[in-house]
Amino acid sequence: MDNLIAVVAALLYLVALATIVPGLVHQTGIRVKAVFASAVLALAFHAWLLSDLILGNSGQNLSILNVASLVSFIISVAVSGAMLRTRLWFILPVVYGFSAINLLAAAYLPSTFITHLEQDPKLLVHILFALFAYSTLTIGALYAIQLALLDYKLKAKVALVINPNLPPLMMVERQLFNIILIGNILLTCTLLTGFIFVQDMFAEGKAHKGILSFIAWVVFSILLWGHYQKGWRGRKVTWFTVIGASLLTLAYFGSRFVQEIILR
Repeated sequence: MDNLIAVVAALLYLVALATIVPGLVHQTGIRVKAVFASAVLALAFHAWLLSDLILGNSGQNLSILNVASLVSFIISVAVSGAMLRTRLWFILPVVYGFSAINLLAAAYLPSTFITHLEQDPKLLVHILFALFAYSTLTIGALYAIQLALLDYKLKAKVALVINPNLPPLMMVERQLFNIILIGNILLTCTLLTGFIFVQDMFAEGKAHKGILSFIAWVVFSILLWGHYQKGWRGRKVTWFTVIGASLLTLAYFGSRFVQEIILR
């Protein structure tokens, strides 16, 4: 049953993606209602799948693929909601494409990492902060890549710049730093709750998570300071954002990949 749900969700994501891409390529109008309807249905099936995969056991199955699918779901919800107010058409195909891949992988390559968060609500708070911080800052990285693309097209005077489906450069930059600010606040809360609630945060095999997360926090903090105090823009912003998001990815998924996939 889970496999069927995953296929339906993936197909709905692909329908949304296929509705967006022609408008970006041919600079034509995008049917917003059709994209939104497909996305909502895809998210509904995605949520159904996640409930089966994560909550279907005695405890919570937070395997690396389930968590990756959960992160994709959170990001997809956020950008789908923002779709109605801002032109995120460059980001959406990437987000929906990864969501489809992640949910199919979680359904067809099942793995197990059972936790019992109901016995430790403080740890649940820490994990929720971590999930939303990572999701928010990943969206920030996608925004930064979009910003770099728009900046390149403007400087190269490429016709794609006038594509009505792409947002103005200054609007993307303003949204980017709002996202990074929110994400860094959530990351701060993640680190604080980790120090307070996770007793073995720096135990052997886990210390790198905290260290890499803290380095990512420093990277994003320097970026925010550089922008608001020194007026940083352009490539420097893109590099800082992508490096920070990459550090967070290594902090969690790097070790879990080794534990669950390589050493299994």
